[in-house]
Amino acid sequence: MEYIWIAWLGFVIFAVIAEAATAALVSIWFVPGAVIALIMSLFGVPLWVQIVVFAVISVALLALTRKFVKKFLKGKGQPTNADAVIGQQAVVTERISNIDETGAVKLMGKEWTARAEGSETFEVGTVVTVKEISGVKLICE
Repeated sequence: MEYIWIAWLGFVIFAVIAEAATAALVSIWFVPGAVIALIMSLFGVPLWVQIVVFAVISVALLALTRKFVKKFLKGKGQPTNADAVIGQQAVVTERISNIDETGAVKLMGKEWTARAEGSETFEVGTVVTVKEISGVKLICE
């Protein structure tokens, strides 16, 4: 049992490598608990105490910080150039019909495939507003 510190050190190294490889917050919660257990093992604390302390610290860190850290790391979504067309007005160049699966609009000098937001149809020359983007199609009203 006097060499249990090697196991704790190995666990710390493994957890750090796993975290670095995934960058998905899967093992970072266990590193502080394992470091404390490693230190305790060097001072001759019984193994069962080391395991309990490791478990308590790891679970506490996981429970208290995971939601905050995930929210912090997620950040804000990065808008794309395509998002700029939402809310813009476009001119129908091909009849928009969801039933016939047809439709195209001209917007900002480019031709886009388009569909209606509801069940209505739009004839050529109608001015529509882009509500959203679904794949490569503009959803218009």
